[in-house]
Amino acid sequence: MLKTANRVLLGLLGFGLFALGGGVLLGALDLQRHWDFDMPGWWPFRGSDDVVLDTEGRTRWREENWWWPTVIAVLAVLLALLLWWLLAQRRHRLDQVLVNSEDGAAARLDGRALENVIKEEARFLDGVSQAHVRLTGGRATPTVRVRLLLEPHADPVQILGHLSMETLAHARESAGLDRLPSQVRFREVRHRAQRAA
Repeated sequence: MLKTANRVLLGLLGFGLFALGGGVLLGALDLQRHWDFDMPGWWPFRGSDDVVLDTEGRTRWREENWWWPTVIAVLAVLLALLLWWLLAQRRHRLDQVLVNSEDGAAARLDGRALENVIKEEARFLDGVSQAHVRLTGGRATPTVRVRLLLEPHADPVQILGHLSMETLAHARESAGLDRLPSQVRFREVRHRAQRAA
């Protein structure tokens, strides 16, 4: 869905910029006269002295009461759409993983199910309070992002060893993947200092 929206938006933006640039170039180089062809009557760029917006076009609506609120509203909507598009570009969650079934057919594993299995296994490691797991990347080449909230007594080196050698190895083998790149982040649980009586 996101890839399709990106392609459509970029295609429309590219086509619009290409048309505008071509129109300005036709007028600036006076190609209509040199190549002896006519443009439609509504075409704004007819010669090298034409501009994108003339004085009348820039000042026509300035005295109208609705002009500035409309301009501000349109720019605000455009800004909101661009921000939405920018935030949508963040790495999305992988919904399916292709599993090699070794019989020539590719099976699909639910990405959320694999995330939940890794998360539950990671939560049972000694010293882990909470675990968050997200699959990103491609269906055939997934990547795991793991965030662990550690208890104060936790040993991060030992937890990382168990996570990579056991938990992630189980996930890689069960999905039939050759490799499962991972990124692990640790955070410590905040707790109040206890007073000694």
